[in-house]
Amino acid sequence: MISLPEASLLALFLETLFYGVFFTFYWLTLGILLKKYGIQRGLLLPVATLLLCIATAHLVIDFIRALEAFVLNADTIGADAYYSNLASPLELAKTALYVTQPTVADSVLVWRCYILNNRSLLVGIPGCIVLLANGAIGYYIVWCLSRTVAGTSVYTTIPGLITTFYILTMLISIVCTTLISWRLWRSRRSIPGGSADLLPVLIVIVEGGAIYATSVLALLLAFLTGSNGQYPAMDIGPPVVGIVFCLIILQVHFRVGNNPQSISPSKSFTDLFGEQGEQNVGYGIERMIEETDHSV
Repeated sequence: MISLPEASLLALFLETLFYGVFFTFYWLTLGILLKKYGIQRGLLLPVATLLLCIATAHLVIDFIRALEAFVLNADTIGADAYYSNLASPLELAKTALYVTQPTVADSVLVWRCYILNNRSLLVGIPGCIVLLANGAIGYYIVWCLSRTVAGTSVYTTIPGLITTFYILTMLISIVCTTLISWRLWRSRRSIPGGSADLLPVLIVIVEGGAIYATSVLALLLAFLTGSNGQYPAMDIGPPVVGIVFCLIILQVHFRVGNNPQSISPSKSFTDLFGEQGEQNVGYGIERMIEETDHSV
């Protein structure tokens, strides 16, 4: 099995790689959203920027930890003992950032789901409860780690809470993605050819949700099997969250927004996912959101 120092180096390499992808996507997304108005600039742009700041801070901390483990403290503590200290300030900081990143992104996901389902409280309230509970569990894990002593591992400290956090994170992604896809499909199924026109939209949403859920599933399986592979899977989490967030906006803009079969402006998908204001993803979605707006 891969050792902890080796897993940490691999994690740093993969995190840097994924961060580069996220950084590129962010600037592409920034160029798109700066041309928009309303909710795109008021919500999506600040969230994307916040996700980038969190991912950047997480990467910087990992570089500092690697420097301390393999250079500054190599002769005194050793890399294995250094990375085994769960209560170190830098370890706690990166764990807190890891918890914050999906919480921020999932907040937008729950909001999208709530809006597309006619602002239904049956969707919004349970979504917020699960989201807040998951965030509380995540930060409680950080607090528990701060109370650990040398030689303690995550498998003997709070394995149940960590598993619960991963499962709830994956559950939020899967359920919200399913509800959004179902709502969009339902809004077009009665229109001739509507399902075919809506297919690119559903692909965009499902692809984003699948990438996110798969990364969390890989982390969960690595943790349950006691593999140090959980550390690379965990460290790529912050940039992957940002990649998925920006990827949906970019795909809607370039893949769906430029669809020549579009019929009329879709204010709905523009507001929720950042599509081009002058283009659309179908009349059915526009009508759905208009009905939502009139109900408020």
